[in-house]
Amino acid sequence: MTLIVLGLALWWAAHLFKRLAPARRAAMGDAGKGLVTVGILAGVILMVIGYRGHEAPDLWYPPAFLTHVNNLLMLLAFYLYAASGMKTRITRVIRHPQLTAVKTWAVAHLLVNGDLASVVLFGGLLAWAVVEVIVINRAEPRPAAPEPAAMGKEIGAVVGAVVVFGAVAWAHNWLGVWPYG
Repeated sequence: MTLIVLGLALWWAAHLFKRLAPARRAAMGDAGKGLVTVGILAGVILMVIGYRGHEAPDLWYPPAFLTHVNNLLMLLAFYLYAASGMKTRITRVIRHPQLTAVKTWAVAHLLVNGDLASVVLFGGLLAWAVVEVIVINRAEPRPAAPEPAAMGKEIGAVVGAVVVFGAVAWAHNWLGVWPYG
């Protein structure tokens, strides 16, 4: 569990560094980008190793139907992430589609994983995304809504979400976690 918590701490610190210490981050220039990248990668590695290697007690036993809810939420999360980069129409409504994708991803995983390690990992990432939205919203005014995206971008985001969902489901299966219930 220690590795999960250390990984989460690095993830939080690296992502919030720019927001909580903007002058220090700016003074570092490009070197600061490298430091943030190393912090994020180290955090991910620690979280993955800690999660994969930890036998955590079960806190609850999710019902089987939540697997289907999880999969629908995961499709939505992948769409939101793609929509952010492609500036699709949903970005006119949702200010932080990437962070909304992370929150959706975390909630989806909390629904189907009732063990302590999952609660710490996915709950910690959910809390980070919520805090990040609050910090950004306080620091920056809401920008004007982007122009409506072309239908091709919408279709691309949906197709991309389905393809990435399939790849991630395959990777979960390859790692021994059957994502379909």
